[in-house]
Amino acid sequence: MLPTKQGSVRLFRIAGIDVYLHWMWFLVAAYEIQDRKGSYTSLTWNVVEYLALFAIVTMHEFGHALACRQVGGQANQIVLWPLGGVAYVDPPPRPGAMLWSITAGPLVNVALFFVLTPLWVLSRSMAWPEALPDLYKLLYAIWSINLVLLIFNLLPIYPLDGGQILRSLLWFMLGRARSLTVATLIGFVGVAGVILLAVMSRSLWTGLIAVFILMNCIRGWKMAQAMRQLENAPHHHEFACPFCKAAPPAGELWICAGCRKPFDTFVSQATCPHCGMQFAATKCLNCGKPSPIADWAVGSPAPPVV
Repeated sequence: MLPTKQGSVRLFRIAGIDVYLHWMWFLVAAYEIQDRKGSYTSLTWNVVEYLALFAIVTMHEFGHALACRQVGGQANQIVLWPLGGVAYVDPPPRPGAMLWSITAGPLVNVALFFVLTPLWVLSRSMAWPEALPDLYKLLYAIWSINLVLLIFNLLPIYPLDGGQILRSLLWFMLGRARSLTVATLIGFVGVAGVILLAVMSRSLWTGLIAVFILMNCIRGWKMAQAMRQLENAPHHHEFACPFCKAAPPAGELWICAGCRKPFDTFVSQATCPHCGMQFAATKCLNCGKPSPIADWAVGSPAPPVV
């Protein structure tokens, strides 16, 4: 279960990437700001601290999106919600492309760590704790937020960045489906630990994070099983995707947009045998990219790269 832009407001667009903010973020922000109102001499500092959290999460998600584009993938949407942010990235189905797309997010936090740490150390040497206590507390809070987000995201629990990095590394050795299977199994173990932590600390937010991780582990497990079924199915070896070069599986795996019935598009040559609807493009079940069925024939010229 991933957050969508439904119930969100569009904030801005940078480099073709739309950033949305879910309405619940405002409720959580108001609660968190009030809950920490005694941390500074003015509530304004609490607002700035929460906006800093917003900025760090946004930069992290842009790291994912821009890295995905760098390897030839698609990324045009980021959704910020109470439990963090999600960059909708679709890298090419290669372990290296996936690995870079995921790793780039935490690398943003690593870069921020090496920028914020000297500033924090310098502020202590300049006696900010006594001369500028609010500014010093804000700087320390931003440093802490960035470090906590980095450590948490690197936990090897799917779908956190650490779990997806682990999956990408396993992909090199185990393949696409088995790597996702192993990553989600480890994720289920991690969920048990997060639930235990939520109970022991009586933390509602930790419990919500556990539910989020659990729902995504279930989703990832189902995706892995579907991938394994496709891998083990017979294939049309006389055809190959013009983009990823994968031979399409044989079987009624495509759904007609008209009558909603399944059919094998390579048997019927992109025409639904039930209602007669013709399709100008056929979607690859491996990489998800559509192209005319004439381009699928083995030996046909590859489409131009744009």
